[in-house]
Amino acid sequence: MSEIKHTGTTDGTGNMLLTASILFANIDYSSLMDYAIKALVGGAIWMAFKVGGEYFSDKIKKK
Repeated sequence: MSEIKHTGTTDGTGNMLLTASILFANIDYSSLMDYAIKALVGGAIWMAFKVGGEYFSDKIKKK
């Protein structure tokens, strides 16, 4: 009979793949879309304030 020898070194990729597949199986995609929409709207508002602040800051410095 031939014996199969297993080495004890693993890189953890299998464990990470298993964990990720379990987590993604339990995702509620409707709430994920809601979060994505809120993140985009919040990012757009933040960007508008950032650009507006830089514009008015430069305008005040020139006076």
